[in-house]
Amino acid sequence: MNNKSIDPNFNPEQFLETQKYKVVFTALIFLLLFIVFLMVAFKKAFFAQANMPTLVMSKQDTATRGTIYSQDNYSLATSQTLFKLGFDTRFLNPDKEDFFIDFLSIYSNIPKNSLKDAINTKGYIILAYDLTPNTAANLRDLNKKFLAFGVFQNFKDSRDKVWQKQGLNIEVSGVSRNYPYQNSLEPIIGYVQKQEEDKLTLTTGKKGVEKSQDHLLKAQQNGIRIGKRDVSFNFIQNHSYTEVERLDGYEVYLSIPLKLQREIETLLDKAKDKLKAEEILVGIINPKSGEILSLASSKRFNPNAIKTSDYESLNLSVAEKVFEPGSTIKPIVYSLLLDKNLINPKERIDLNHGYYQLGKYTIKDDFIPNKKAVVEDILIQSSNVGMIKISKNLNPEDFYNGLLGYGFSQKTGIDLSLEATGKIPPLSAFKREVLKGSVSYGYGLNATFLQLLRAYAVFSNEGKLTTPYLVQRETAPNGDIYIPSPKPTFQVINPKSARKMKETLIKVVRYGTGKNAQFEGLYIGGKTGTARVAKNGSYSVQSYNSSFFGFAEDEKQVFTIGVVILGSHGKEEYYASKIAAPIFKEITEILVRYNYLSPSIAIQNALEKNRFKIK
Repeated sequence: MNNKSIDPNFNPEQFLETQKYKVVFTALIFLLLFIVFLMVAFKKAFFAQANMPTLVMSKQDTATRGTIYSQDNYSLATSQTLFKLGFDTRFLNPDKEDFFIDFLSIYSNIPKNSLKDAINTKGYIILAYDLTPNTAANLRDLNKKFLAFGVFQNFKDSRDKVWQKQGLNIEVSGVSRNYPYQNSLEPIIGYVQKQEEDKLTLTTGKKGVEKSQDHLLKAQQNGIRIGKRDVSFNFIQNHSYTEVERLDGYEVYLSIPLKLQREIETLLDKAKDKLKAEEILVGIINPKSGEILSLASSKRFNPNAIKTSDYESLNLSVAEKVFEPGSTIKPIVYSLLLDKNLINPKERIDLNHGYYQLGKYTIKDDFIPNKKAVVEDILIQSSNVGMIKISKNLNPEDFYNGLLGYGFSQKTGIDLSLEATGKIPPLSAFKREVLKGSVSYGYGLNATFLQLLRAYAVFSNEGKLTTPYLVQRETAPNGDIYIPSPKPTFQVINPKSARKMKETLIKVVRYGTGKNAQFEGLYIGGKTGTARVAKNGSYSVQSYNSSFFGFAEDEKQVFTIGVVILGSHGKEEYYASKIAAPIFKEITEILVRYNYLSPSIAIQNALEKNRFKIK
């Protein structure tokens, strides 16, 4: 057995000291390596964080324009937010391109070929600008599936900067306006104009109710959301998330029922084709409140797609077009004389065999007068000669101020964007016999359709003039309902005179020029008017404006109705008694069918006995 000898020079203390230094040195080496490792790890983590896009974002929640509703709750004009679809092609996984194209085409309705062309572009691209809210919501769901199936991936740019994967980006691009019933209730509703604001396409009212109520309909306040996001561009709902509420525009409810309006528009379209007229206007108003039940024109347009040929139709003829009223002015002038006790309806009057020399003009009636004619026959038979004679009793001041009192040469105040004032001659002109006489039967002044409709409503409202209106109520974004304050009324003639005028206008329909407007079981009163159209300083013998204004009344309700046929033609098919009065009757028929009026035997018996019990 071999025994190792111990080195006589071995020093145990020195050995231990040497071992101690070796351990310390080794520990220092390990500590240095650990520090280097931490520095490298920190550097990688820092630069990876620096390469990542920001995780905080803000998104504006764009408020929309308010909806316009009909009286029977149909949406006449609506708005919806549009969205744009974009993504960065660099994040697309090349192995998943076909999968991406197939499903994105299905969800977005973008053709596959377009998508194939788009992904050849390197960088951020916009695929669509006009996606509906439903499509946008579906695409957000699809985006989650894309991320889950690895359709998108991180990528490293030319500078070795690593970008965290990003999916589809769906953002608001603007707000669109849609008119579901196209040309119905046009041009009353009006239309909107697009404008760019903060890179968004928004709309503002340009005509009709869209313009007059723009201050209410327009978006009140955009919402905004600020917070951290995930890779799908969804907000993380934590303590740092903030949101400002979106406030859309007010909802506006009109007094016009859509179903009734469309019936009347269909009637006008057929009549316009038959008569070859330029335009036909109809209005129905509640004479006691001023509430409009219908305002219709045969000249309409589709605000969803306005064409150059529509430009003339954009204007509201009921409020903006002026014309000479012809014989429809006669009851107005007649009522001024009646109210001042300047005429007696039952007094005999000589109608000069139907001829009258007014200055250098010979005025001729269209009928041979009865030798026993009385004053009220002037209206019943529509005598120009009679109107010239009795208007002499009205002094210039009363004549001029009387027309002003009925609202002529002034805006009616209806809640529409534009309104003409019309024109009556100055006070000094009423001192001239020729002018005074011509105005008495409807020439030498002009008026709008709404002015005449409003004036005739005086007869069914105890002699008071009201302000017509279309907006019934408004609903604020918070649900509060606002009803416009009633406008003041003005006493034009006394109630007794108004009732007497109604009785006389009923006789015009039963025995005179308005016979074609009769409707069994209802009180129907009104006046025809046929006026030549002035062109280039002279009156045409080929173009006429034919009118009928009056009222239809049952035992509970009364409506003032106006019909004007602009630019009617033909040898016989232009007299208001033949074309305007029958349309009036058809409108009455529609009102009965929709239960706005109820004919009765009691009224028919009263009419046959000439014992009117009108309100």
